Amino acid sequence: MSETITESHYQPDTAAFRQIVPAGEPLLRRIEQGQVLRILDLEGNQAVDTLFYNAADTQERYDATNTIREQGNIYLTTGSLLLSNQGKPMLTVVADTCGRHDTLGGACSAESNTVRYALEKRHMHACRDSFLLALADYDHGLSKRDLPSNINFFMNVPVTPDGKLSFADGISAPGRYVELRAEMDLLVLISNCPQLNNPCNAYNPTPVEVLVWNA
Repeated sequence: MSETITESHYQPDTAAFRQIVPAGEPLLRRIEQGQVLRILDLEGNQAVDTLFYNAADTQERYDATNTIREQGNIYLTTGSLLLSNQGKPMLTVVADTCGRHDTLGGACSAESNTVRYALEKRHMHACRDSFLLALADYDHGLSKRDLPSNINFFMNVPVTPDGKLSFADGISAPGRYVELRAEMDLLVLISNCPQLNNPCNAYNPTPVEVLVWNA
């Protein structure tokens, strides 16, 4: 897939919301239909695990299978339409200065840390833990069963010729970003990945910034 680089016309000082998300921390926020969400890689080579839910009915949520099938591509970039498990449009990627984002690598967890790396890595902090902490604070009945396969913004997960996944150095850089327009009222759940055991964060997790502009 060729990378599609598209600059945004939005200026940070006009954003309705701005927040730094430290490495290893989650963010759960509602955004309204028509609002534009930017995830900004402040220092480069960071991975940002992200999920989306219909704010009015959280049983409807981002679906990797529908999204990949309908666009015929396993990567996201400008123009990609993110679909729900009901096949409805949730968000559209409207700007992207990274060029490609992963839909297959999933979220790191205690279990994957053990399988991929070593038994002593099991208790290292992981994105699945961050997701669950944010959902516990939300206190609206969402739990681990409500965590589908997520998007990994900025993460580089090449698919090998024999169909296997590999984790490689990121293709992002300081100041690169992705922007998405909400096509319905949404809950956005982010884990700014703390992973230290593969190159997705250059073995040095760093903060990102989240910005939202009104329609």
